[in-house]
Amino acid sequence: MRRRTTELRRARAHLVRADPVLAEIVKKVGPCRLTLHRGGDAYWYLSRAILRQQISGYAAAAIERRIRERFDGTLKPEHVLGASDAELRGLGLSRQKAGYLRDLSTRARDGLRLHRLGRMRDERLIETLTVVKGIGRWTVEMLLIFRFGRPDVLPVADYGIQKAMQRAYGMRKLPKPERMRKIAETWRPYRSIACWYLWRSLDLKTP
Repeated sequence: MRRRTTELRRARAHLVRADPVLAEIVKKVGPCRLTLHRGGDAYWYLSRAILRQQISGYAAAAIERRIRERFDGTLKPEHVLGASDAELRGLGLSRQKAGYLRDLSTRARDGLRLHRLGRMRDERLIETLTVVKGIGRWTVEMLLIFRFGRPDVLPVADYGIQKAMQRAYGMRKLPKPERMRKIAETWRPYRSIACWYLWRSLDLKTP
């Protein structure tokens, strides 16, 4: 915990020195409180990411609650592979999401070593997981930032980051990935923390 706090302070100091625009955001937002989601294993984290796609948080929470009740508190590959389509639909899963979970579960059963993800380099981890149906680069980038605490991830496809950059840097349109990467170059090696500040900046009142 102390090591994590020290790293966040170091990141904040670096960002303030590196970018005057971001420095203003840091000043208004205050200390970085980027917390990591350690509950459950990587399989459950990825399953929840699939479940939450394109539905409200309320609907996703209801599905997760039914899954926990049905499978004694968590979800494992053998649960999904042993359930019928009708059972999965009864939990609230669409046919597409049930298919995604079956693909993830099959790969986990057949050798996808989810327990070793934390040892992989960022790009290698992204390559490993994006072969799973329903898991794209953005989903893995959120895993890197919010579960594994990787400090230097820049999710250029994230609408919140695009919108925050547009507002902070006075752009007429949402920035394209190339421009986002160029702006963020000085943030290295703490682009994840910079993104946390950009997300928080959307809650600040505009002048």
